[in-house]
Amino acid sequence: MGFFSGLDTEAFDRAYRDRDLVRRMLAYFIPYRRRLVLASLGIFIVAAGGAGTPILVSRGVDLMVEGGVSGLTNMLVSGLFALGVIIWGANWAGRRLITRAVGDVMLDLRRDAFIATTGHDLSFFDEFSTGRVVSRITSDTQEFARVVVLVTDLVSQILQAIILLVVLVGINGRLTLWLIAMMPVIFVVAIGFRRIARQVTRRGFRVMANVNAAIKEAVTGIAIAKNFRQEATIYDEFDEINQQSYRINVRRGFVLATVFPALDALSGVGTAILVYAGGLSSAAGLISVGAWFLFISSLNRFWFPILNLSAFWTNIQNGLSAAERVFALIDAESAVSQIDQQSVPALRGEITFESLSFHYQPGETVLSDFDFHIEPGENIALVGHTGAGKTSIARLISRFYEFQEGRLLIDDKDIRTLNLVEYRRRLGIVSQTPFLFSGSVLDNILYASPNASRREVEEMCRQIGEGAWLGTLPDGLETEVGERGANLSMGQRQLVGLMRVLVQCPAIFILDEATASVDPFTEGQIQEALNMILAESTSIVIAHRLSTVRAADRIIVLREGEIIEEGNHKSLMTDGGHYAELYNTYFRHQSLEYVEQVRQVALGD
Repeated sequence: MGFFSGLDTEAFDRAYRDRDLVRRMLAYFIPYRRRLVLASLGIFIVAAGGAGTPILVSRGVDLMVEGGVSGLTNMLVSGLFALGVIIWGANWAGRRLITRAVGDVMLDLRRDAFIATTGHDLSFFDEFSTGRVVSRITSDTQEFARVVVLVTDLVSQILQAIILLVVLVGINGRLTLWLIAMMPVIFVVAIGFRRIARQVTRRGFRVMANVNAAIKEAVTGIAIAKNFRQEATIYDEFDEINQQSYRINVRRGFVLATVFPALDALSGVGTAILVYAGGLSSAAGLISVGAWFLFISSLNRFWFPILNLSAFWTNIQNGLSAAERVFALIDAESAVSQIDQQSVPALRGEITFESLSFHYQPGETVLSDFDFHIEPGENIALVGHTGAGKTSIARLISRFYEFQEGRLLIDDKDIRTLNLVEYRRRLGIVSQTPFLFSGSVLDNILYASPNASRREVEEMCRQIGEGAWLGTLPDGLETEVGERGANLSMGQRQLVGLMRVLVQCPAIFILDEATASVDPFTEGQIQEALNMILAESTSIVIAHRLSTVRAADRIIVLREGEIIEEGNHKSLMTDGGHYAELYNTYFRHQSLEYVEQVRQVALGD
């Protein structure tokens, strides 16, 4: 593995100018401008107080030199104490307001990033690692918030320097000119560091996203790893990425730390020059001892924000890079785009494919010039070998992917003109392995229909095997399903998935039947639930069960994205074509006739 391998940008990444990033970041703070104005007032008081401290001490020294120390020491101490209290109070209030504003902005930014992520079509998640996407929503937004707080500190210090500069001009213009003359050199060095700082910071974020992705994949697949005794393998894969993260972040630290010693050396030279020039001026009577002290004591306060500009440059670049990654995620365009947002009334369920062409990747056509019509209320079974196009048809009807040519009509309306949220509310979709969220069985059934009552759910459950399947659950509807439904059997998960759709009463039902075998009792219950849904909707079933195929109004036989046969079970078997081959390969062993035949052969032996 190369040093920077695996750190390529995502396809949706884009480079933003610093000016555009800052403008967009500031837009998130506009709703909280009142709070920020008050915080700015606190920052100004802190800056003024910080600048006033050496001025107060300088004036006190001059007075002591002129008239002795009688009574002045107590006054000076009291003044410094009062000034310290004011600075502390203003600093506390300002930081509190800034922290609240930053917290609210981070909340808004994460919300926008999450909404943008969930709004993407499935092709987005096919292409990009979910672990890397999660890293942008969590780690990058956190880094953005952290840098804003640091910038407020830097602003406070710069204000101190400006106030001091104004005062210094009034005290001694000659020394002030020496001070100003040294500034461009430091600024040139700090600003010239920007490009390399952004580059190494981007790499740091990318490698951290890789670490997050590796951890997510390892934890998600830990059961498989243990089954095949590959714990050492997943550790080695993680360790390789983690070591790469270590190397890149160490190099990043070295690069970002290089500029500070250089600027520190420059400031040391500047201080030496001012001490020497000020000493000569004081000895010649051109400047008072107090004014000279003010210059010397203000040097640290003056150099500190400039040096911090380079020290904070690491964090500033972190924040800009983090904002760049988050905004790229928000701005990523979805492949699925609606050309209109027409309201979707109750659907009849008529579906028409007109000369439709579709591919996941350019040059790998799945459907070409595809024509297909489904009548309202019709029960369609899709069969064919893997890669025939069955799942693609279901995904296009669900509007999870964008087709490239042709039209897809729902009740004679182009699917691209419908309000997508309203349209999907009319769909009921059950995947091959139903995904269950942590919570109770009831929570999962009500997931898409939160307004349904518990009584309605219980009545529907009793219609399936007289509710016997609920008796197999320890706490009935209140049974906790565990992560991804781990506490339930595969058959129970399928029943919960079907119940979730049944409560929804969809106009169009899409089912990718599970291939895993379940016991005959559970399969009978699944078929009952399935029949209840099929009776009330247009249904498209990617069939793996003989009972589903036989019950279909029409069987569509697909091969390489083309319909090669269609009809009911009896007519297709009579034709003896591709369906008959599929039946004998995949479905025949599920039939009672086949089981009886095998039993007789066994008895005959």
